[in-house]
Amino acid sequence: MRYGAGPEVLHDIELDLEPGGFFFLTGPSGAGKSTLLKLMYLAERPTRGRITLFDRDVAALSRAQLPALRRRIGVVFQDFRLIEHLSALDNVALPLRVAGEGEGRVQDYVVDLLNWVGLADYVHALPRELSGGEQQRLAIARAVISQPSLLIADEPTGNVDDAIALRLLYLFEELNRRGTTVVIATHNQALINRFGHPVLYIDDGRLERRPGGRESA
Repeated sequence: MRYGAGPEVLHDIELDLEPGGFFFLTGPSGAGKSTLLKLMYLAERPTRGRITLFDRDVAALSRAQLPALRRRIGVVFQDFRLIEHLSALDNVALPLRVAGEGEGRVQDYVVDLLNWVGLADYVHALPRELSGGEQQRLAIARAVISQPSLLIADEPTGNVDDAIALRLLYLFEELNRRGTTVVIATHNQALINRFGHPVLYIDDGRLERRPGGRESA
């Protein structure tokens, strides 16, 4: 992958994400993590090589076919991308409403999830009324609400304390147990060490897969 006429940001990468897997993505700043994530959630297309997602060759898809594929992907962005004029409940409910879910289920499920991420007291709050960490948890709730086939999270614990970070990781693990493939980009080595998931280490545009390691009890 390269931008314009610049050097390749990613090169010679071969990667299989097994369905139902849980992966940490890490490496030095500027190594290409964000670019790799953009390729995974179809914000960019590779300048050479091939990406197959859900058994579909991405290059062979028309622009009209991409939205249906993207709806199977949940993304937690570093800049949150919350809709400022919608309440916390309505931000999280949006993917379910787009999918045509009944309003009764939407209300119950969203309130339960907001409670899980520690936002039970902010159901009707607008994003601007929330702290950075609260906005981050809201963005995570929105990304996981529809139980996507693939969840991609870019530094999802960067603005929360250690206790909330652990709670969010347990939420991701529960989603993973239900069948979602999870990829979490993070610099938090303590979290990586605590959980026993495989690590995708990227440096200078190249990717190395490493076994996960769990801390001793």
